[in-house]
Amino acid sequence: MTVEQKEKIRELRLKGMGYKGIANLLGLSRDSVRGFCKRNNLDGSSCVVALNFEEKKKRNLVCACCEKPIKQKIKGRIRRFCSDECRRKWWNENQDERNKSEAATYNFACPYCGKKFTAYGNKKRKYCSHNCYIKDRFWREEDGV
Repeated sequence: MTVEQKEKIRELRLKGMGYKGIANLLGLSRDSVRGFCKRNNLDGSSCVVALNFEEKKKRNLVCACCEKPIKQKIKGRIRRFCSDECRRKWWNENQDERNKSEAATYNFACPYCGKKFTAYGNKKRKYCSHNCYIKDRFWREEDGV
């Protein structure tokens, strides 16, 4: 069974499809699909599996990105992602979910190149990039470089 087939089985099972339907769609045997589902906690009634998975997502028991189980700590805030990589990946793919405030967006002009740029949440920023900062700070023309 390939990685693509495993992902497709997981996706179809969480949508509520049965073992036989998945097996016919992917050209596998029903028993191989059922075995994979049992090993990955996707067994039982297909409607119940779909509902249980959505409930697990709401309660933050599975990662919002890769859907692996998350072990929550007793103290502290509730984890939504299993790792920093998953968190970064999910936020990069879901930019529209961010609640950016208009009041925290600042407009500037770079003192080195003169380019106009915006910065979110940093009202003390001066340069448009680290490269402009380095050039302005260390490569000045009056220094003879």
